[in-house]
Amino acid sequence: MSDPDDAPGSYDSDAVEPRLAEAWAEADLHAYDDDPDRPDYVIDTPPPYPTGNLHVGNALGWCYMDFLARYRRLRGDDVLFPQGWDCHGLPTEVKVEETHGIHRTEVPREEFRRLCVEHTEERIAEMKATMRRLGFSQDWTHEFRTMDSDYWAETQRSFVRMAGDDRVYRDEHPVNWCPRCETAIADAEVETTERAGTLYTVSFPGVDGGGIDIATTRPELLAACVAVAVAPDGEHADRIGDTVAVPLFDREVEVVGDADVEETFGTGATMVCTFGDEQDVTWWQRHDLPLRPVLAEDGRLTDAAGEFAGLGVEDAREAVAAALSEAGRLREESTTARQVGVCWRCDTPIEILSTEQWFVAVDTEEILAHARDVEWVPEGAYERLEEWAEGMAWDWVVSRQRVFATPIPVWFCDDCGHTRVAAESELPVDPTETTPEGECPDCGARAWRGETDVLDTWMDSSISPLYVQGWPEEPFEPVQLREQGHDIIRTWAFYTLLRTAVLEGETPWETALVNGMVFGEDGRKMSKSRNNFVQPETVVEEHGADAFRQALAVAGQPGADVAFQPKEVTSAARFNRKLWNVTTFAANHADERTPDADAPAYRDADAWILSRAAETASEVADRMEAYRFDDAVRTARSFVWDDLADDYLELVKGRLYEGRPGERDAARHALYTALTAALRTLAPFAPFITDEAWRQLPTDGSVHESSWPDPPRPDGADRGALVARIAAAVRGWKSEQGIPLNAALERVDCYLDDPDEFDTALDTYDLSNATNAPVRVETGTPAVESVAVELEPDPSVIGPRFREQARAVTDALEAMDPEAAAAALDSDGELTVSVDGETVTVGADAVTVHEALRTPAGEAVAVLDVGGATVLVRR
Repeated sequence: MSDPDDAPGSYDSDAVEPRLAEAWAEADLHAYDDDPDRPDYVIDTPPPYPTGNLHVGNALGWCYMDFLARYRRLRGDDVLFPQGWDCHGLPTEVKVEETHGIHRTEVPREEFRRLCVEHTEERIAEMKATMRRLGFSQDWTHEFRTMDSDYWAETQRSFVRMAGDDRVYRDEHPVNWCPRCETAIADAEVETTERAGTLYTVSFPGVDGGGIDIATTRPELLAACVAVAVAPDGEHADRIGDTVAVPLFDREVEVVGDADVEETFGTGATMVCTFGDEQDVTWWQRHDLPLRPVLAEDGRLTDAAGEFAGLGVEDAREAVAAALSEAGRLREESTTARQVGVCWRCDTPIEILSTEQWFVAVDTEEILAHARDVEWVPEGAYERLEEWAEGMAWDWVVSRQRVFATPIPVWFCDDCGHTRVAAESELPVDPTETTPEGECPDCGARAWRGETDVLDTWMDSSISPLYVQGWPEEPFEPVQLREQGHDIIRTWAFYTLLRTAVLEGETPWETALVNGMVFGEDGRKMSKSRNNFVQPETVVEEHGADAFRQALAVAGQPGADVAFQPKEVTSAARFNRKLWNVTTFAANHADERTPDADAPAYRDADAWILSRAAETASEVADRMEAYRFDDAVRTARSFVWDDLADDYLELVKGRLYEGRPGERDAARHALYTALTAALRTLAPFAPFITDEAWRQLPTDGSVHESSWPDPPRPDGADRGALVARIAAAVRGWKSEQGIPLNAALERVDCYLDDPDEFDTALDTYDLSNATNAPVRVETGTPAVESVAVELEPDPSVIGPRFREQARAVTDALEAMDPEAAAAALDSDGELTVSVDGETVTVGADAVTVHEALRTPAGEAVAVLDVGGATVLVRR
């Protein structure tokens, strides 16, 4: 406990938060103990791509994880909250090329890899600093980086074992190809976007019959045309089996019938190329068509395109269209909207090339069977996974034509091409640098060529739950939590389910908690150009990390896209000031004896606040178990602001300052118990201020080393709740009347709705102090009546109506007895007054009768309707 006299008057997050973050790190406060006597709570932390920028969208997911990690520690679990880094990948290679003005092929592979590692380490350091500043409680002794050999050794081990089970294979097959990245990419790495395009109607001349017009958006692929497809029951069905010529290229192709042809698209006839899209691949396989590739890996046309060789796709499209027009074969051009697949890393339109690649066999039902054993939060996240899995057409292509990634542990015999997969004892290995011992089992040759392709980065990250559990040395059990964004359900979630199913026959996690995207205050995707972009560091500098975390907690439910609301940050900062003020007040009324007070003589108000503290702890726990962080933080804050600060402190200030020792000590103990309970329920959301507040009180260590609160529930809580409601009602009435809250009142009478509700009389001691009035508890119904006490003339009616007599009429009305005037208005609907000897009639619309409550003795009172009682206040 700090000396209350040394506590600052206001909370300074800029000073406190870095100091506590350093103290936590030095004390290994968040270390996983591997304690067999405590239940494990293991988090499969998403290893982020180290860009150096931890944006608000990232922060949302890490806040969710940290809320749960801190909550589970308070519940007694042994929490393993590791932090990984998904280091490999194309963006790093591109950034290194830009930074150093090189292309990866211009330097040795190892040198280029060294530059990538150097760049990645700098970005990791930046992101770690932000994570610590935001109060995330990872166990940094369990940090891992996928670019380190001890990690990619396990990635390679998983590849070797899957290859041994025939779940990894090498084959030539059409794959998605990014010409910008010059590598194969998986289906899950292809985003679909709508772009404007042109629909060309091209005339194919007939060979053994009439010609046929086809519609295409990709005339640059004419050289790759291997058939024309028509609907088997459509307009062109009679042409099935005919032969037509490909214009410009003097080749003949057959017209085939296929039910997948959209009769309503274009002319109802389309060319089949190798390959314009996935549909072309389907037709190519279904009709056993020849392979005629015309695109190179860099996206330019090959020599097979004749005079158009060397052109990029866009230029070739225009050139071929112009040549068709000149040849009289271009019938029509019209604008159309195209659904284009693009690389999710660089936004370049993908092509489909037939290349030799490594694949992982996908068993959709196996994956979904394990996925159904997972608790998905929200439930709809499973449906997204299922929709993706059932729509997959191809196996997962896992080889990439890059450098900065996990090497594929394979060699090929230079003489016969035999494939040699590394033994586990040889791992980790870079086959481009290490040659295996021994001869080829097929031909006896000893010359080996290492595989230069590398593994998809998802092959690294999809073993994260295995790695953090110590696989393969340690037996694998599903970890307790996977938290991730809904945008990577089809990648990280899908691939992890696949890998743990194949490698261990297990489900990777018990619960998958999915967060949505974070949008700007305007509800649109954050973008610097839209001026709605928020950087966490900027918010923290102004309001502190605790306010930022609370704003994300209340932003919405898991799974839902949320808007970042600066007003919620401001609200949280205001709450933090209130919490600090309450703590400072409580610290001045506590000493080392307070926590262990012997049999405190609680009053009803004490029993009520302790009961509310217990109820709040239970409610917050329920909300945390349901992953409703928004409700949890609101519940915890409401207790502090409404119950503790606004109601309880106002009730017990008298006892704390002037009460007898026993009464004072009971209030001190109740305040201490309620506040320390509140700090623990808030600790997952506001770790800094709750820990600093904890240290101002007679407590031990850090709030994060304590346990979830379980305050006592003494008898008298219901009576105390009524006392609190009455006190709040009287304070509210004083405020409305403009009466100082500490002003004395003549008396407060409380008429209970049900006098038999309580076994013991209502305790009015604190109520009397709080209202600064004698308090009596009465039986029966209060005898009061409404009496007219004032007659208010309306000049806006009297002026125009009585003109020069208006002043005299007003004076006469004000001189009337209010009760007599009210009676006349009730009976006649008007009033009569004498003005200069003349009787004047005044309508009811010209006056307002003000009434007040009076007792039978004529005493003025205010009547307050409080749940459970009617309260009469005498001034």
